[in-house]
Amino acid sequence: MSVTPLLTVDVVIELIDRPGRPIVLIERKYPPPGWALPGGFVEVGETLEAAARREAEEETGLKPRLTALLGCYSDPRRDPRGHTVSAVYLGEAQGVPAARDDARAVGVFAPGELPQPLAFDHARILRDYLQYRQHGVLPGPAQK
Repeated sequence: MSVTPLLTVDVVIELIDRPGRPIVLIERKYPPPGWALPGGFVEVGETLEAAARREAEEETGLKPRLTALLGCYSDPRRDPRGHTVSAVYLGEAQGVPAARDDARAVGVFAPGELPQPLAFDHARILRDYLQYRQHGVLPGPAQK
């Protein structure tokens, strides 16, 4: 019997009502520890976009408007709990984020001043996001 990877979503939320459009990260309440993009598992019967909006709101209280698909991340080692594939969206929101649900804390960070440690493969995702933000070029598929 084969096992299929679990499907997840993450959202890079830019706060468009603040100078420099900082991004929102959560500090995870449960293992694995670290700072992470708001996100989580897609539920059966749910679109990726609906899951991204739901997870972002559940963890930050914000209701982002999704603007683009940054990419899909599928390295089998990206999550120490098991093989997951994540669709990562870019989003815009306004307001004051609040730690909810699976978030121990929430933080607002300038894109070049991110906290450590970052969970999962979110350092790679955020490098891709910074490349897109600076140069307007979406990352290409991994060549491994």
